[in-house]
Amino acid sequence: MKILDKYIIKKVLYTFIFVVLIIVAIVAIIDLAEKMDKFARNNLDTATVLGYYRDFIPWIIGLVSPIMVFIAVVFVTSQMAARTEIIAILSSGVSFRRLLVPYFLASLIIAVFNFVLNGWVIPKSNRSRLAFEIQYLNKAYYFDQRNVHMQIEPNVYFYIQNYNVNTNTGYQFSLERFDHNRLVEKLTADNISWDSTKRKWTLRFWKLKKVDSIFSVGYRPTPESMRVGEAMDTTLSITPSDFENEERKFDGMTINELTEQIKKMRFRGTSGVEVFEVERQIRFSSPFTIFVLVFMGVIVSSRKSRGGTGFQIALGFLLSFVFILFFMMSRTFAEAGSLSPLLAAWIPNLTFTAISLAMYKYLNR
Repeated sequence: MKILDKYIIKKVLYTFIFVVLIIVAIVAIIDLAEKMDKFARNNLDTATVLGYYRDFIPWIIGLVSPIMVFIAVVFVTSQMAARTEIIAILSSGVSFRRLLVPYFLASLIIAVFNFVLNGWVIPKSNRSRLAFEIQYLNKAYYFDQRNVHMQIEPNVYFYIQNYNVNTNTGYQFSLERFDHNRLVEKLTADNISWDSTKRKWTLRFWKLKKVDSIFSVGYRPTPESMRVGEAMDTTLSITPSDFENEERKFDGMTINELTEQIKKMRFRGTSGVEVFEVERQIRFSSPFTIFVLVFMGVIVSSRKSRGGTGFQIALGFLLSFVFILFFMMSRTFAEAGSLSPLLAAWIPNLTFTAISLAMYKYLNR
């Protein structure tokens, strides 16, 4: 690695860290000012609030990293261009392609760091952040769905009329088991409640029917075909977490957990799976976003501008805003089911890659 490579990589990484720290500090201060009333209303002490921001700050870092890399690259490159360093480098026989190498090496370091953080590290800290927000900051959550049907195992279908998240109790429960599209067993109960100690469901006033010849003429239930009872503990492949607040629940899931959640939701036929699919695709596309934005950042700021460094930085912020707007629009369409999650995650990257290549061809020949 040449001295020039080390010089550019060092400047990009240091500037990136500095810009991220500044933005995170600003966001944290604004967020604290907005939530101060709620903290006071809940009588939260300083240690509890600091614990919340210990989890909040990594989440913000993961969100802003791709855009902050772009801003850092524009700042570093425009400064080099203003001091005619870029002209000197190119005049010494270094091609523009070769000049891009240290930028991409810096991008690789940040992209790997970002992928690991967003994929596995930050989701774990997000769990306590989300729990804090649900407990102290958000409005009380009520599970308002009625007549909930879902497949929880192969050929096993779960139903409750309604569910209370405060008591973890479901009402008018039934569980139907099929064999080759034929109902063979049906378990019903007036209510079903979660026992957190046993980690099992307790059925109240339950009835179990073995359905063999229920449609036969003169059929009468026998002790072997029907059982009843007042209370019974049972294990189901469903827990109270399946009825919790789904708002940004994906923030607390690693990539592996997102994959499992998507499989489970598809199997059960649950609505809203697109939100989790989009998030998973974005986790994979985010590192590539860093490379795209760095490429564009070098191109827009490598020429000495009459407007000076300030103009190029302003242009960088404008392009960042356009990218964010485009990204948010594609994500919204995908979550609404109007666009494939895969396309939603990659269309902004592919579009800006095409724009960057066009700029590279016509602006830096």
